Amino acid sequence: MLLSKNFLKDYVNIEEDIKTIAEDMTKVGNEYATCNKLINATGLIIGEVIKCEMHPDSDHLHLCSVNIGKETLQIVCGAPNVKTGLKVIVAQVGALLPGDFKITKSKIRGIESCGMLCSLQELGLDNKFLSEEDKKGIHELKNDAPIGKDPVEYLGLDDEVIDFELTPNRGDLLSILGMAYEIGAIYKKSVKNIDLSYKEIDRQIDFDLSIDTDKCSLFLVKKVDDVTIKESPEFIKSRLIASGIRPINNVVDISNYVMLETGQPIHFYDSDNLKNKITVRLAKDKELLTTLDGNERTLTDEDIVITDGKDPVGLAGVMGGFDTEIMSDTKNITIECAIFDPYNIRKTANRILRSEASSRFEKGIDPNRTYMAMDRCCHLLEKYADAKIEKGIVSFDNTNREDKIIKIKLDDIVNLLGLKIALKDVINIFNRLGLKNTLNGDLIIVSVPTRRLDLNIKEDLIEEVGRIYGVDNIEGVMPKVPIRKGYCDKTLRSIRNKLSILGLNEVITYSLTSKNNVNKYTKYDFEEVAILSPMMEERAVLRYSLIPLLMDVYNYNKARGMKDISIFEIGKGFFKQKDKYLENTKLAALLAGKYYLETGKEKIFDFYIVKGIVEELLEYLGYKNRYTFVTSHDFKELHPGQTAIIKIDNNEVGVIGRVHPSIIKDDMYVFEINLDSLFQNKTRIKKYQEISKYPTIEKDVAFIIKNDVSCDDVIKTIKKVGGRLLTDIKVFDIYKGEKVKNNEISIAYNLKFSSVDRTLTTEEIDKLFKNIISSVVEQHKAILRDN
Repeated sequence: MLLSKNFLKDYVNIEEDIKTIAEDMTKVGNEYATCNKLINATGLIIGEVIKCEMHPDSDHLHLCSVNIGKETLQIVCGAPNVKTGLKVIVAQVGALLPGDFKITKSKIRGIESCGMLCSLQELGLDNKFLSEEDKKGIHELKNDAPIGKDPVEYLGLDDEVIDFELTPNRGDLLSILGMAYEIGAIYKKSVKNIDLSYKEIDRQIDFDLSIDTDKCSLFLVKKVDDVTIKESPEFIKSRLIASGIRPINNVVDISNYVMLETGQPIHFYDSDNLKNKITVRLAKDKELLTTLDGNERTLTDEDIVITDGKDPVGLAGVMGGFDTEIMSDTKNITIECAIFDPYNIRKTANRILRSEASSRFEKGIDPNRTYMAMDRCCHLLEKYADAKIEKGIVSFDNTNREDKIIKIKLDDIVNLLGLKIALKDVINIFNRLGLKNTLNGDLIIVSVPTRRLDLNIKEDLIEEVGRIYGVDNIEGVMPKVPIRKGYCDKTLRSIRNKLSILGLNEVITYSLTSKNNVNKYTKYDFEEVAILSPMMEERAVLRYSLIPLLMDVYNYNKARGMKDISIFEIGKGFFKQKDKYLENTKLAALLAGKYYLETGKEKIFDFYIVKGIVEELLEYLGYKNRYTFVTSHDFKELHPGQTAIIKIDNNEVGVIGRVHPSIIKDDMYVFEINLDSLFQNKTRIKKYQEISKYPTIEKDVAFIIKNDVSCDDVIKTIKKVGGRLLTDIKVFDIYKGEKVKNNEISIAYNLKFSSVDRTLTTEEIDKLFKNIISSVVEQHKAILRDN
C-alpha cells in the first residue's frame, strides 16, 4: 500500500515528517519497505523560453534563452518540442536529479549551457504516468505556471510516499481513511469527514438487478447522466500518481480515487451499452469474456461474473469487460459498488490477473464503506464531470452493518499483556482508535465499527491496547513458567548431544513434502494434511515421516561427491484423524557409507552398527533391558530381512532397517522413533556411570541357532545371566554357509566382564561364562560352536 502524505493530510492534520510517520507506524505493527519523496530532485525552477533558435553547429539542438525570474539563462536543449513562449521546468546549475546526476555549466558544440530543460521522466517519474508528448520531449507547463516558482509544487508532485507491507488481516489500511484512523490514533488526531453531498435530478432510476449466487453479499447500482469526459483536476491526478495509479480521464480517475479513499473498489459501466440490466452469477465453465485490457479470458465455474442478463460484461472483483468500457464519448454511466466472496476473488485473481480491486476484495470490505463510496462517487462526478444524478438506488444487501459488541475487563488486559495500565488509559486508547465504549461496573462494553473487520474477540482488543500503548513501554519481567510433565527441550538437547557423540550430524529439513512421499516409511493409515495453495508440487503436504526428507539430503550430498553420510533430525510429523489435526515429535536418522569408530578405525555401516547406535541411545535415555527389536515385513520401502520394530516394554515406538535395494542400491540404513510414544514410558536419563579402574576380561562365544530365533532374545538371555558383571556385549560375526544347515545361522558374541570395586578372578568368570552358555543352549535350543 502506497501512502501519499498529501492525500493523508486531506483527512487528518499531520505535521510529522514522512520518516517519523513510517517509524511510528512500524511500532504499532505496520511495517514499511521504503519512504521517499515522490520527486527526489533539487534546484528546479519554473522558466519561460523567451527566445529559441537552432544551434549554429547542429541540426537538432536549440539555443534557448530562458527567463527564470531572477535572471535569464542560456541553455542548449535537444528536445523537439522546445519553442518560444513555452513554460518549462529548469534544472539550474548545481541541481541534483535522480541517479545522482548533477547539473553543471558546460559547453555543448562550443556554446555555453547553464542548466537543463527537463522532462518528467528526468525527474524520476515512471513511464506509465507520462503522456505520449512527455515521452518524446520536455514537459510543457500550462500558461498560468508562475515563473521563478517551484515546478514540483506547482504540479502537485511535492509529495512524500511510504510503501507499507501490511499484514493480511488489516484490509482496512488499504484505504486513505483507514490510514487516517490508524495514524490519528498514534498522534491523537481526529479524522475529518468526507463530503458526500450531491443533488438528484427529478428522474427515478429504472434498473433491473438480480443476484443469482450466494458469492455476492452486497450490490448497489446508481445511474448518472450527461457526464463530460475531460482531464481530471490536478489534485486528483497527483494523488493517483503518488499512489501508483496512472491518471486517464476525470470519470475513470474518480473511480480509482474513491477506491483509494474508502477501500471500496468501484466500477463504472457505459449505460448505453449495458441494456439497463445486471445479473450476478457464477460463470459457466470455459465461458469467454474480453476484459478491459483487450484480452479474451477463459472462465471457470468458480469465477463470479457481472452480466447484462445474458452475456458477461465484467469479471467481478478483478476487471471490467471491454464492451461496457468508459470511452471519450460516453455520456451516461451506471455505477457499481459491491461486495463479493473473498475466496472466489482470490482464486480468480491468482489465475487471471491480480489488480488493486482484487487485493481489497480478498481482505474483506466494510459494507458501510460501500454505501459511503457510492455517495462519494456521485459527489465527485457531479462536481468534476458535470454529472446529473438520477433519483434512487437499486440494491441487494445481505450484510450485517451493525457494530460488533465485545465485552472486556481491565484484568483481562493486564493479565495477558503483563503491564500495569489504568482504566482511564485503556478507555483513552479505545477512543483514539474510534471504538465507542461504555462502562458497566468493571466491564468495558466496546462497540467495534464494521471498518475493523479484524476485531472479533476480546483478545483482539487486548492486542489493540498493546499496540497503541507501545510494546517498548511494557516493562520486562521474568516469566513464571509451570513445570511441564513429560519430556522437554532439555531432553531433546540431550538426545542431540548423544547422537553427535556417536558421530551423527544434525540436519533441518522442510516440513513440507510431496504427496508421493508423505505415505512412505510407515505402516499406518492416516489422512495427509494438504496445503491450500502450495507453491510447488514438491511442497504440497505436511510431512508424516522425516525419512523421505533425509533421503533428499543424502541425494543432494551424494551428487556433490559425499558418500559417507551420518545424519539425524528431530522434528514434527503431521497428520489428520477424525477431522482433527494432530502432530508428534520424531527422531529420524539416515546412515550410509563408512562409520568412523572412536578408535580411529572405520567400518562400513551394516544393520548391527545402526542397531548398536539405537541401543546406545535407548540405554542412555534409561531404557536398559526394556527394549526389544522384532522382525517386520510391513514396510515396503525397507528390506524385509533387515527391518525391525523397536519396542519399549512391548510398546511399539519406532522402526529400524535397511532401505530396500529397489529404491537405492547403496547400503543405506534408517531408523525413526516416535519420541511422544517413547517418553510415555517412564524413564530417567543416565547422567554418568563410573568407569572401572580394574581390569576387563573378554570372552568370545559363537552359537548355531535356528533362523526363527531372534538374536535379540539371545542377547537378553546373556544379559540376564551375566548380571551386573557383564558390562558390554557385541555381535562381531554372522555366518551362513557350508558348516551350518540351511535353516540355521551362526552368530558370534564378544562379552566384556568387569567390576567397579574389585578385580575379577578367572574362576569366577569361567563359572559365569559356563552358566551363560548352558542357559542359551537350553532356552534357545542353540548349539555351541567350537570351530
